[in-house]
Amino acid sequence: MAGQPLNQPAEIPAELDRWNWGAFFLNWIWGIGNSTLIALLALIPVVNLVMIFVLGARGSRWAWQNRAWRDAEQFRKTQRNWAIAGLAIWVLSIGGCATAVGSIPFMFKGSDAYHMTMDAVRADTRVKAAIGDGVTDNFWVGGHLNVSANGTGDAQFSIPVHGAKGKATVFSHMVRNAGTWSIRLLVVRVDGVDTPIVLTNEDHVPIPNAAIGI
Repeated sequence: MAGQPLNQPAEIPAELDRWNWGAFFLNWIWGIGNSTLIALLALIPVVNLVMIFVLGARGSRWAWQNRAWRDAEQFRKTQRNWAIAGLAIWVLSIGGCATAVGSIPFMFKGSDAYHMTMDAVRADTRVKAAIGDGVTDNFWVGGHLNVSANGTGDAQFSIPVHGAKGKATVFSHMVRNAGTWSIRLLVVRVDGVDTPIVLTNEDHVPIPNAAIGI
């Protein structure tokens, strides 16, 4: 098949007509590299959700037809390299997203606002009576933390905790002025108990529900 002109033969050999992972993972990029411009449809929102599967299923046929290949081995090796590159990019992308999401609890827990919240909870005798000593926070923490260069900031946390006797959720709202945090709201809702433990409610806001957080 050496020197075979484009599209001759147009029918791909059966052993090469397989799912194309390079086309699936890299879609329009793979399309440009394999002279398969129909892959550019993967750039269109919504259409791309279907097109990536179409490319996976038909990509090998289109690549065979749209480029001149020296032989089957060159085609097989080229498509394998595309698949490896696509898988590597997807793994790195997913790993990067997972790392970013996983770093959020560490960012929260490293803040002064978070430490102040947990110190106040651990020191409260009502909390100790309700869930026991050794109050410990879980890994995943909800909320947000904003700190400005001018010394102001705002933080809200929803923190699952547990002690020797039970579990609870801590809700806190803190405000930062002139570089100093102050607790505006601090509530502990013990699992299975209707009445919350209100440590602080400086602004007299409605107590957050444990089911929806703050």
